[in-house]
Amino acid sequence: MLEAAGRNANAVTAKPGEGWALHRMTPASRLNGANGIRTGADGRIYVAQVAGSKVSAIDVESGAIATISPNGGGIVGPDDLAFDEAGNLYCTEITEGRVSMMTPSGAYRVIHGDMPVANPITYHQGRLIAGELRIGGRILELDRDGGAPRVIYEGVPMANAFEVGPDGKLYFPAQGANEIWRIALDGGEPEVVAKDLGVPDSVKFHPDGYIVSTQVYSGQVLRIDPRTGEKSVLADIGPGLDNVAFVNGRTFVSHINGSITEIVAPGQTRPLVDKGLQWPLGLAVDANGHVLVADGGFSYLLRPGEALQLAGMLFSPGFPGWIRDVAASGPDEWIVTTANGDVARWKPAAAESEVLASGYDRLMGVAATSGGVVFAEFGTGKVHAIEGAGPTQLASGLDRPTGVAVAADGPVYVAESGAGRIVRLAGGRKETVLDGMARPEGLAISEGTLFVADPGANALVACDLASGARETVASDLPMGGPGGLQPVQLGGVGDMCGPMNTFTGVAVAPDGTVYLSADAEGSVLALRRL
Repeated sequence: MLEAAGRNANAVTAKPGEGWALHRMTPASRLNGANGIRTGADGRIYVAQVAGSKVSAIDVESGAIATISPNGGGIVGPDDLAFDEAGNLYCTEITEGRVSMMTPSGAYRVIHGDMPVANPITYHQGRLIAGELRIGGRILELDRDGGAPRVIYEGVPMANAFEVGPDGKLYFPAQGANEIWRIALDGGEPEVVAKDLGVPDSVKFHPDGYIVSTQVYSGQVLRIDPRTGEKSVLADIGPGLDNVAFVNGRTFVSHINGSITEIVAPGQTRPLVDKGLQWPLGLAVDANGHVLVADGGFSYLLRPGEALQLAGMLFSPGFPGWIRDVAASGPDEWIVTTANGDVARWKPAAAESEVLASGYDRLMGVAATSGGVVFAEFGTGKVHAIEGAGPTQLASGLDRPTGVAVAADGPVYVAESGAGRIVRLAGGRKETVLDGMARPEGLAISEGTLFVADPGANALVACDLASGARETVASDLPMGGPGGLQPVQLGGVGDMCGPMNTFTGVAVAPDGTVYLSADAEGSVLALRRL
C-alpha cells in the first residue's frame, strides 16, 4: 500500500498488484511548483502555480497549505497574483495571455483577455498594473471594469514580477537586459536602477525600503539599494528562483520547483516548504540504472539511494527546452521531445544539445532503436522515425498518440490515448494489442513484457507480448487528475516553450525495477516483483 501524500493527500491509497511491491523514490511534492507569491490580509503567503493551474495559501507558522483556486477552477496557469483592498485576487494567466479575478466568494471573471505572456501584476492605490514577459512587452494599467487598458510603457525586454516603490515609481526586472528599471506610473522613459545581475525575475520592496530581487539564473537573492544600485547577496538558494513576499518583516522566496524558503539573516535560510517535482513527465533509465526525470523546464538524475540531482533547466547552457519525454541513447546521452516540437540529443554533462528534427505538433513519447529514434506526434496523430538521413512517417490516423516503445525484434508499439488502446506497427499495418483502456500514455518494454501507464484509470498494466495475458501491476495510483480526469492542459509561454501538455512516463531498469511518474502527487514511484 502507498498512503496518499503531499499535494494529493486527500486521495485514496495506492495498491500494488499481487506479487508486486510499491514505494516512492522521491517524496510527494506539497505544491505544483511555486511562481508568484504575495502576502494576503490574513498573513498567509498565497502561491501561484503555473504547472498545477492552482493558487494555494500557506500558513508561515505551521506550514499548512490550503487550496484557494483548484486545478480545473476559473484560473488557468497563474504566474503572479495581487490583492485589492476588497480582497479580490487578480492573477496573470501566462499560458492564456490574460488577467483574471477571483472574488472572496469564489466567483471568477476575466479582467483583460489580450495580454500575450502575461506575467507580473501588482495593485497600488486603486491601480491594477500588469506586464508581459516577452521581448518588446508592454506594461499596462488595467481597467477592472473591462475598459481599454492604458499603456504605461511598451518595449520592455521581458518584464517580470514588479512593485511600486516608496517614491511612487514602478520598479521591474527587464529580464532580457539583465537589469532592473523604474518608470513613473504615468509613463515616460525608464531609468536603470541596477545592472549586471543574475537574470532578475522579481523586484519587491522590504518594509525597510530596500529592494529584494530573486535571480533565476544564478539562484541568488540580492539586496539592492534603489538609490545607488549597490547590491549584496542575501542568500544563494539555487537556479530557478521566482519571487519574494514579506510577512511581518520576514522575507520568503519562491522557487519554480515548489519550495518556499525564509531568509532568516544574510546567508541563513530556513525551509518553509521543501522542493519537489512540478509534474513529472517522461522517464528513462540508462545502462547504469540511472533515471532521467523530465519535469518540463527542469530535468533531474535519480540514482537509487540518492536524492534528485539537477541535470539541467531552461536557463542552463545547452538545455534543449521544456522536455516532455526522454529515452536513453548512450553514456550521459539522452534523446528528448520538447514542447517546442523538437526531437533533440542532449548531453547534460557536456552542456550540449543537437536538434535532430523540428516543427512538430505536440510531441509526446520517444524511444531509441538500434538504428535511430521513434516518436509520437499527438497533434497530428502520426508516428515518425529518424534513421539515417532524416525523419520518415511510420503511421498516421492515430487517435491522440502518446507513448511509444520498440520491442527487441523491431515492432513499434504506440499508445492511442484517445482510443484507449495499444497498437503494434509492423509492415505498414496497425494491430490492436490491448484495448479497453481509459487513457493510456507512457509505454516501456522489458523481456517480452509491455508496461502501460494508464492515468485515465490510475493504473499500471503489464501485458505479456507472447500470450497477450495482462495483469494490473498497481491501481489507484496518484497519476492524472482526480478519478482519472485529465489535468488542465496548458498552452505555451511565448517563445520560451510551446504547449505544456502532460504526459505520464514509465521506464524499466536493467534490474527489472519499473519506474512511474506520479504527476498527481509530484513524485517518482518504483515497483518491483516480490
